[in-house]
Amino acid sequence: MSDLDGLVALVTGGASGIGLAAALALTDRGARVAVLDVVVDGLPDTLVGFRADVTDRASVVAAVDAAADRLGGLDILVNNAGIGAVGTVEENDDEQWARVLDVNVVGMARVTAAALPHLRRSSAASVINLCSVAALNGLPQRALYASSKGAVLSLTYAMATDHVREGIRVNAVSPGTVSTQWVDRMVANFPDPVAERAALDARQATGRMVTPEEVAGAICYLASPTSGSTTGTALVVDGGITHLRVRPL
Repeated sequence: MSDLDGLVALVTGGASGIGLAAALALTDRGARVAVLDVVVDGLPDTLVGFRADVTDRASVVAAVDAAADRLGGLDILVNNAGIGAVGTVEENDDEQWARVLDVNVVGMARVTAAALPHLRRSSAASVINLCSVAALNGLPQRALYASSKGAVLSLTYAMATDHVREGIRVNAVSPGTVSTQWVDRMVANFPDPVAERAALDARQATGRMVTPEEVAGAICYLASPTSGSTTGTALVVDGGITHLRVRPL
């Protein structure tokens, strides 16, 4: 497919996991893609890396401006950078709360603010925020993470409203549990990693975790100008967590 020919995309947290899958998928669809991450070594040759920390506004502005200058503008922003948290409200301390919200929510606002001057010059401007089904589903030991993603969902609706008349579409993708290296590391910390992975697979009605490539496909759909009437929505890619209640075998 080549529906993104001539467009420029920027993916935060694009050096691994969902972000890397999205960056590669956007490239396959014809876009020129820049990756913003804390470490950008070893990226595929088809991607251009810019180092930045989404908690540092100065580094974000410098990286976004450099990416737009290098690639000749900016049409698509994928706000993927984020961190996880495991625990109840008793188990996450104030420092963890501040860190996760700063990265997952305020970081998204920082990057978008830096990108808006460039997006306003595009005739196909699109912002895609990475949310989660945790925003609307009560998942165990995800109080902090779910709170951050609930804020991302609200932020998506607010941004979509603020910028729709500027021709900038804003949407979210809400995955279920995605099989990434972060999940691998998290599972390794449980007393029985094999049982925990099986439980994460079983949480999806499909019986398996979502793949990064499946999330990337949803991102590409929302990024494409062929989705010009889609704004202010959250596209759920969750293996059925949200609405399906299958009977146990």
